[in-house]
Amino acid sequence: MISNFFVISPRGDTIISKDYRTDRGNVGAHERSHTEAFFRKIKFWDMESEEDSTEAEKKTEETKKRENAPPVFIMPDGLSYLHVKRNGLIFGCSTARNISPTTIIELLSTIAKVFKDYCGTLSEEAIRKNFILLYELLDEMMDYGYPQVTRTENLKAFVYNEPIVVEPVANTGNMVNPKTASANAVHKPVISSVNASGRKTNLNSNQKNEIFVDILEKLNIVFSNNGYILNSTIDGCIQIKSYLAGNPELRLALNEDLVIGRDSGQYGSIVVDDMIFNNCVNLTEFDSAKTLSFVPPDGEFNVLNYRITGEFNTPFRIFPAVEEVESNKLEISVMIRAEMPNNHYGANVCVEVPLPDCTAATSCNVITSPGSGPNNAEWIQQDSKIVWNMKKFPGASEQTMKAKITLSQSCTTQVRREIGPISMSFEIPMYNVSNLQVRYLRIAENMPGYTPYRWVRYVTQSSSYICRL
Repeated sequence: MISNFFVISPRGDTIISKDYRTDRGNVGAHERSHTEAFFRKIKFWDMESEEDSTEAEKKTEETKKRENAPPVFIMPDGLSYLHVKRNGLIFGCSTARNISPTTIIELLSTIAKVFKDYCGTLSEEAIRKNFILLYELLDEMMDYGYPQVTRTENLKAFVYNEPIVVEPVANTGNMVNPKTASANAVHKPVISSVNASGRKTNLNSNQKNEIFVDILEKLNIVFSNNGYILNSTIDGCIQIKSYLAGNPELRLALNEDLVIGRDSGQYGSIVVDDMIFNNCVNLTEFDSAKTLSFVPPDGEFNVLNYRITGEFNTPFRIFPAVEEVESNKLEISVMIRAEMPNNHYGANVCVEVPLPDCTAATSCNVITSPGSGPNNAEWIQQDSKIVWNMKKFPGASEQTMKAKITLSQSCTTQVRREIGPISMSFEIPMYNVSNLQVRYLRIAENMPGYTPYRWVRYVTQSSSYICRL
């Protein structure tokens, strides 16, 4: 399966490295030399690609602007390297065999999830302080490079080291509203731990019975240049992290008029194309009452994943306009309208407008609406694009950015094609596009004196929000 596994910090330091096979032979003086070469490869991917003259001739303008290395590639040592990024850390591995890349990427994602469950938070400091525990987890999770046990609750019987709790990273998605920020309780490890002063903390003592539920939706939308929707998809999930004593059975109810399948012949206000449930979910009452029953496993897990296609109310609409003022001067106007209610807002909105490579100068002007907060647009000459940042975009409002562009040559049809597409990234707390709601979350059995705290939040994020010009 895999030859070795490693975790690399954002600076390129190898935090964890474990060899499972000697497929590399005697190549290289030290195991860390291969992780260092791997880090240089992904760090300077564009430079190394452009140094190869034959590859540079075949490159198109689109591939030249690619910034990130692909998740799978072959290194000069003959091994295939695969990696995923989580919280700035790089989880990677190498293999000499022809194996499914998606299987390995899923394995790396699972390892990162298990590390987070046992450390409480996934950061460089947490890994450095708990490397003995993490090496023990790796020994139990993989044998000779083959996955063995990868579920958090099953690993509890084999793990004897205790985690050292560190303070969680303060930046959890750059969300503005403090009510939607992750509570510190979400970063507790799933087993008894030791705090920074060396004192043991048991999960069963003085612990609140809490359960955290997140309804996360990621939007994939393509607009035409006149604001019409060409393609739209919602990828959503209901994510739960439980700290309930005794692991009682829970009942989670969704919208009563929820319909699965557009060709089912049923009608409802919420129609999802498909829905995938976790294997711990009991669906006995789902068809009749839209109620799920399950015993939450340890750690963070997805109760269900769903997908919605077709038309729905988008939170933002983009209306671009390009006008040729002179033979070498252009004016670009981008108007964005927030179509969500005024009691919601988009946080950390970023709009990128790619410009032609022959752009010589650009001046930007932003027309803001009240309550939008810091708002600025600037031309990034190195990347040949305009970046428009808004800290807060209130609902039921409009924002406009106008740019005057001077070209170093005449504006031709080929130059016009280099403008766009416009991309937009944002996060909307306590709002979801699909209107999928959690009606209630309760314990199945009546337990006197057992009063758990239930925290539910809704978050909508942009996955691919594009407007063509």
